[in-house]
Amino acid sequence: MIRPLLFASLLLINCRPPQPAAVSQTNLPVSISTTPPDEVAVFRNGDEGYGCYRIPAVVKAPDGALLAFAEGRRTDCGDFGDVDIVLRISRDNGKTWGPQTLVADYGTAQAGNPAPVFDLTDPRYPAGRLFLVYNTGVASESDVRNGKAIREVWYKTSTDGGKTWSAPVNITTQVNRPNKPAVNPAYAFADDWRSYANTPGHALQLAKGSYRGRLFVAANHSAGAPQSAFRDYRAHAFYSDDHGQTWKLSPDVDYAGGNESTAAETSDGGVLMNIRNQSGDVKSRLMAWSPTAGAAWNPVVVSSDLPDPVCQGSMVNYQTTEGRSVLLFSNPNSQTKREKLTVRYSTDDGKSWSRGREVYSGSAAYSDLVVQADGQIGVLYERDNYTLITYAHFPYTWLTQ
Repeated sequence: MIRPLLFASLLLINCRPPQPAAVSQTNLPVSISTTPPDEVAVFRNGDEGYGCYRIPAVVKAPDGALLAFAEGRRTDCGDFGDVDIVLRISRDNGKTWGPQTLVADYGTAQAGNPAPVFDLTDPRYPAGRLFLVYNTGVASESDVRNGKAIREVWYKTSTDGGKTWSAPVNITTQVNRPNKPAVNPAYAFADDWRSYANTPGHALQLAKGSYRGRLFVAANHSAGAPQSAFRDYRAHAFYSDDHGQTWKLSPDVDYAGGNESTAAETSDGGVLMNIRNQSGDVKSRLMAWSPTAGAAWNPVVVSSDLPDPVCQGSMVNYQTTEGRSVLLFSNPNSQTKREKLTVRYSTDDGKSWSRGREVYSGSAAYSDLVVQADGQIGVLYERDNYTLITYAHFPYTWLTQ
C-alpha cells in the first residue's frame, strides 16, 4: 500500500498511461444525513500494546457473528514493521465486540493485508470454513518494489468461527511471480513481480452460475523495476475451485497503475473488479468486468460516478427485501483528501452508481463492507487520521432515501 505522502508527487509526473473511456454519468452531490448510522469503536490506537491499527476487514459467519480483522502495528502507523493480524468478534450485529485475539504473527516482521472469506460449499465442512489470506514481508514496500525483498502469500483456516486456526500455508508459487531464487529456489519467475498485496478487505465466494463456490481474491503487484507514475503496478486476482487445495492466477487487468482492488459477483455469475488508480491520471475508480469470473477481463473503464483520492475501497453484494441484487461500494468521497466516507449502490452491475450517503464527514480512509444477519449493512473503517477503526451499520433504506 502507498503512503499518503506519496500522493502529491503524482501531480508532478507528466508521463501518463492512455486513459480508457469514462462511463458517462451525472455526478450528483452526496446526500448528507442528519441521522448518522449507529457506530462503535472496534480498534483504538494504544490498546493491547499496539501503537496503531490499520487495514480493516470484516466478514459474517454462517451463524451471524461478525468477524473484524485489522493490522495491529506495534510501534506506529507506518506500513512496514512489527505488524500482526488481530481479530474481534461481535455476536449482536456490531453493537458490542468481544476480546481481541492474535491470528497471524510473523515475528518482528510484517503479517498484513487480511482477506477473509467463508467457504460455504465444501461438503467436508457443512458449518463453513473460514479462509484468511494474507501477506508477509521483511522489508518496506519501497525496498520490495526496488527488488531488495519479496512479499509472500499465505492462508490460514478456521472451522470454528475464528476461535482456533490451522497452521499457515504458503501459496506464493501459485499466486505470485517473484524472481528471488536466493530466498527460495522456486521463486525464479521471469515475470519478476515485486510489491504484492491482497485486496485488502474481505475476499469473495461466488454464489451462482457456472463458477459457484469459487474462492476469489482480488490483489495487485508491481513487476520489474519501478516506473514513473507507478506504471509498474497492475491489479490481478487469484482463485480456487477446489476449496483452497490449489489456486490459479487471473490475467493482469490491463491498466498501468492499477493498485488495491475489491471484487463482487455480477448478476451473470461473473466478477467486477473495482480498482484504486495509483497512477493518479484520473482521480476516479477503475472498473474491470469478467464474465468468466477471472479467466479474462473486459477493457477497463473509469467510473466518473466514483471519485477517489487514491485510496482503498470496498465492494459487496446485497439483496434487497424485494429480491433485487445490488452492489454496494464505500470509499472517501474526495479527489484530494482521505475524508467523507461514503457508501453508494448500483443496480446495474457497477455501470452506474447512486449519488451516495455520507457515513462520516471527517478524516476517513480504508473501509470494508459487510451484510449483517439482520439485513443491515455494516462498514468497518479507519477514521480521525488513523487513530481508530470503527464499525457503523444502517439499513439499506438509509442509502435510498
